[in-house]
Amino acid sequence: MGSAKNTGSAERKARIEELRRAERAREHRNRILTIAGAVVVVAGLVVGGVVLVDSQSGSKATAASDAKGAGHFVTGADGVRTWQGTLGRTHTTKTVKYPMEPPVGGDHNPVWQNCNGDVYTKPVDNMNAVHSLEHGAVWVTYNGKASKADVDALAAKVRKTPYTLMSPVEDQKDPIMLSAWAHQRTVKSASDPNVDTFLSRFVQGSQTPEQGAACTGGLGR
Repeated sequence: MGSAKNTGSAERKARIEELRRAERAREHRNRILTIAGAVVVVAGLVVGGVVLVDSQSGSKATAASDAKGAGHFVTGADGVRTWQGTLGRTHTTKTVKYPMEPPVGGDHNPVWQNCNGDVYTKPVDNMNAVHSLEHGAVWVTYNGKASKADVDALAAKVRKTPYTLMSPVEDQKDPIMLSAWAHQRTVKSASDPNVDTFLSRFVQGSQTPEQGAACTGGLGR
């Protein structure tokens, strides 16, 4: 039994290290693309500055997006709730109203919330966090009913786990909740074994719409 646990732990550490290497490679590639993109953008602004201003002034009239599409959670035998229904993936700067709290998907802000083991002590915008879920992150949330000991223990776990983020969500129905794209569950405490099970299954899991997309270079504190 102990040997199996050690093997699982070693595999998890190897997976996390692989994710970290991939993240560093993406950061290097993104820096190169950003520099190249900046050159193109500057050139475009010089040539079409007036047109750009006109198009921006017209874009403010676009309708607000929302994610109130029909759907509902179905709870599995393992306690994980899976969203049955369409989850939009449109980028928008308009306020999105989600049918669940915290949300597990839907239209979202073009900028993701940094999720490379980032722990936020203040609420983050749902629209940025949903973008993180699209990239394969697991979002750990808690409200005022969660104990300080559990919050501290979860924060320590998140900091060690790439493709995770943590923040308070006061309006959620349970003290501690875990969310991934289209999936969510409640856990009793930081020591609940379902925490590790959920992370192992959903961090960059098969549910991820954009596997391998960055969890850094987005919105930080």
